[in-house]
Amino acid sequence: MTDLIQPEELLFNPFAPGFFDDPYPHYKMLRDEDPVQDHPLGFWFVSRFDDVSRLLKAGLSVEVGKLAPGPFSQQIEYFGEAGNAGALNLSMLDRDPPDHTRLRSLVTKVFTRRAVAALEPQIVRLVDEALDRMAEKGSSDLVEELAFPLPFAVISEMLGMPPTDHARIRELSGTLVRSLEIVADEETARAIMAADAELTGITRDLIAWKRDHPADDLLTALIAAEHDGQVLDGDELVAQVVLLYVAGHETTVNLIANGVTALLRNPDQLALLRARPDLAANAVEEFLRYDSPVQQTRRVTTEPYAVAGKEIPPGTFVLACLASANRDERFFGPDAGRLRIDRPEARHQVSFGAGPHHCLGAALARLEGQVAISRLVRRFPDLGFAGELEWNGRINLRGPAKFPVTVHA
Repeated sequence: MTDLIQPEELLFNPFAPGFFDDPYPHYKMLRDEDPVQDHPLGFWFVSRFDDVSRLLKAGLSVEVGKLAPGPFSQQIEYFGEAGNAGALNLSMLDRDPPDHTRLRSLVTKVFTRRAVAALEPQIVRLVDEALDRMAEKGSSDLVEELAFPLPFAVISEMLGMPPTDHARIRELSGTLVRSLEIVADEETARAIMAADAELTGITRDLIAWKRDHPADDLLTALIAAEHDGQVLDGDELVAQVVLLYVAGHETTVNLIANGVTALLRNPDQLALLRARPDLAANAVEEFLRYDSPVQQTRRVTTEPYAVAGKEIPPGTFVLACLASANRDERFFGPDAGRLRIDRPEARHQVSFGAGPHHCLGAALARLEGQVAISRLVRRFPDLGFAGELEWNGRINLRGPAKFPVTVHA
């Protein structure tokens, strides 16, 4: 450790000044000085690419119920995560094999690459309609006009949802995803549990409606899906639908908004994308790497786990920092902190995770991001900031909350 760095600065601290605006200097310091950190709050924090990548593929648990007894497990249970019996606790996101294998197999059957590819005309139409609205207004909020409505409309139509209160569901899902962070205050914990209960109730009503109105859609297929003679029970079905509904738009909102932010802050790369539209797919990989829509994911050790010369005890909560791994100079080179949409190794980013819990919706997110961003920058040569960008203040699902843009010079 250098003399210029104080010990307290080396602790992973998402509440440090400036973290929400730019967490990457903090991640770099941790990578360089303490890449496998035994945090005094009772969890471990892993931040280098090779260590994160291996951890994700190691087959560790994702169930917080397997934490060893201690202050950290008591804190999680107290703040509701371990005892959460609602929207996400029974989803494949939070289950180990054999339950994870069974649940993912059921969902995979109705979430194929072919089904995603078939959505492209619809995505193009939705993007062009949003761009028409932006052109008419001149100045607008990119999140409100494009980044949020596009993935929300796609996953709603894909699931076959009837008309709902989009604003309320957006508010509830935004609160619910706070459960993917370490919650340290009672007010937030109560808000998460209330949002969980309300969103679960809404989803149950939607499923009941769909049973009476079956159609050629994902929700109808999930209701009927079988794996070795088993179907999803009521609570499991609710959990998978909530996961698809929330994850189907929350992360893609950040992908689109973070990607456009990066381009506007790097005009040379914006010019390159306009000149080289063939780079659009690789540009999405670089956006995912450069400013990860999901910053961290968790694992729980079930036996001693060796990493970088340290041994993590069994029953330990481990945060794998995807965003830090994606900026690791040891893997991506000395310019890992720069945006380069032609970066050959960008596709190795770990923003969608890896191993058995690799994001099921990765192909859909990539398609939505590519169509939205490429058509936006081609349509508006004078695209620019129209005011101060405001980040959403989330530790994990980081992205702009308000993103004023102008499309006219």
